[in-house]
Amino acid sequence: MTRQYFGTDGIRGKVGVTPIHPEFVTKLGWAAGKVLAGRGTNKVLIGKDTRISGYMLESALEAGLSAAGINIGLLGPMPTPAIAYLTKTFRSEAGIVISASHNPYYDNGIKFFSADGMKLDDDIEIAIEAMMKKEMVCVASDKLGKATRIDDAAGRYIEFCKGHFPTELSLTGLKIVVDCAHGATYHIAPNVLRELGADVIEIGTKPNGLNINDDVGATSMQATVDMVLSEKADLGFALDGDGDRIMLVDHKGNVLDGDQIVYIIARDALKSGKLNGGVVGTVMSNLGLEMGLRNLGVAFERSQVGDRYVLELLQQKGWSIGGESSGHVINLNATSTGDGIVAGLQVLTAMLHSDMSLHEISQGMVKYPQTLINVRFEAGEKSPVDHSDVVKAVKKAEQAMESTGRVLLRKSGTEPLIRVMVESQDPKVSDKWAHHIAEQVKKATS
Repeated sequence: MTRQYFGTDGIRGKVGVTPIHPEFVTKLGWAAGKVLAGRGTNKVLIGKDTRISGYMLESALEAGLSAAGINIGLLGPMPTPAIAYLTKTFRSEAGIVISASHNPYYDNGIKFFSADGMKLDDDIEIAIEAMMKKEMVCVASDKLGKATRIDDAAGRYIEFCKGHFPTELSLTGLKIVVDCAHGATYHIAPNVLRELGADVIEIGTKPNGLNINDDVGATSMQATVDMVLSEKADLGFALDGDGDRIMLVDHKGNVLDGDQIVYIIARDALKSGKLNGGVVGTVMSNLGLEMGLRNLGVAFERSQVGDRYVLELLQQKGWSIGGESSGHVINLNATSTGDGIVAGLQVLTAMLHSDMSLHEISQGMVKYPQTLINVRFEAGEKSPVDHSDVVKAVKKAEQAMESTGRVLLRKSGTEPLIRVMVESQDPKVSDKWAHHIAEQVKKATS
């Protein structure tokens, strides 16, 4: 069966429009409760980011779960990876995250973690959707689920994060800018770093329900860059609204993306003998990451775009470290999902192990210039990716660049667009071939 509502990262959309509507979400909570009931503890945790709509959606989920006889633990505003962790530690049936991650405040979403802190299997999501087609029937009054607030959730997660920083090391003497995007890490990330000894400068830590990801955080790096330079900080952390992504800024104001962060963490793991197999990226990961890892003798594999697919490939290969250029970084030796704070601590650990600044430690990987061109085509048309002239253009580019470049044609999953991406050591070369291929794609759609 295909899924109608669940995408690669749960259910997401504009608030007030189905499926992000209180009536739908109540039924979703009930359906999830019916599917999950009897699997163990009969308890589900709910956490959220700082969007104003989180209150409404939390109440709707609570009503639906209670009607299905499921007890609820309310975590309040908490990062997505914290909910994954707490779901495991509380031995819950599942964890539910109310968040639209890096999207604006007027969007929101619902995603689930299984009892082991992983994203739900496809068959369970399909079962939940199937249950939603049935009539919603409330359990007897004496079987209704109860809701309790978990007051020490933030403290538990802070200690979890600190536990992934070596006890023999300290951040004393480091000045770190922390941009929390007015999101779910606002009361977590600064405290983690302070308790480890850092001098912390906060931005994006005053959420009002409407300002999440608004010109701050991992999707809008200028605020972090400006603060690092003005404060003469050693580095900057920039997290997204739900805390599962991170981007870094070195003391010179250079932005490090997820590919560079993955490289630093993998290289440090290799040096310490803790690298389990190779590294997983996505089809969008920079060729510089692949070449840099190859120079270290580390295997590299690519998955589809999406941290869900990175995780699936890691599990298939039996490896531990992977991520996306957008800042999702997964290390299964530490977490069961992407965790921005933990990834940042792992980079700080690598810096202290090497006695290098972030700028110095990032030099081992050289990012290849990328040219990305979006070509629109009419919805419903056959994708032009397989057109013979397009295939020939791609082959010609790949033969010309050989191992010094890479071509990727990808149909957008959300818009009628073909994304033409070319990487090369020479930006003029990548620009030349990207425009050549994009022109053939345009002709194939005309």
